[in-house]
Amino acid sequence: MSRPARAPQAEGSRERILAAAAAIAAESGYEGTTISKVTQRSGLPVSSVYWFFKDKDELLAGVVRHSFAEWVSGQPDWEPMPPGASLADGLRAVLDHSVRTLTEAPDFLRIGQMLTLENRATEPAARTLYVRIRAEVEERITDWFAAGLDDEVRDRRPELARTLARFVIASTDGYFLAQQIDEPWNPAELVDLLVGTVEAAVAEAAGDEEERA
Repeated sequence: MSRPARAPQAEGSRERILAAAAAIAAESGYEGTTISKVTQRSGLPVSSVYWFFKDKDELLAGVVRHSFAEWVSGQPDWEPMPPGASLADGLRAVLDHSVRTLTEAPDFLRIGQMLTLENRATEPAARTLYVRIRAEVEERITDWFAAGLDDEVRDRRPELARTLARFVIASTDGYFLAQQIDEPWNPAELVDLLVGTVEAAVAEAAGDEEERA
């Protein structure tokens, strides 16, 4: 039987549980996150936690899912560029906002990166979900680059769009990690470097095409 629709009060309890689990995971890691700590931090009984989540693994996957949904809802979408806009201008328009929000340390990225570095006999559901989210984002950005490249460049270098997408994701992954270690780094500087590198890579590909002509 399916559970009845959640009332606003129940949804508020779920939010408190997710927030508590996210905070504990940030402090204590996957192993240090326990249902007992979550109940203490949230102020809710253990029965409330188990009403929404069958175990810790499902709970942390819920944190990743909820955090990503909240983060991405505030991001500019990778929509096709308007006529006349350059690839660099379109990329900057998206990254200017999304890179800045990484300094807020979204929980999905913190937990996801933490779990990707751990080797476990059984892969946590949160890691599986994070990897899937990352792959979906890669596909979206790959499609965006493919649509923005000249036909000749795309036909000659079909792998370029995916390479650029992976470069953007790897750079922002590294930026997020650096923000946890070093002094705050102006996100505009990273955006400048990313856009400049993408421009150079596309220009090189176009130059290769011109040389062959």
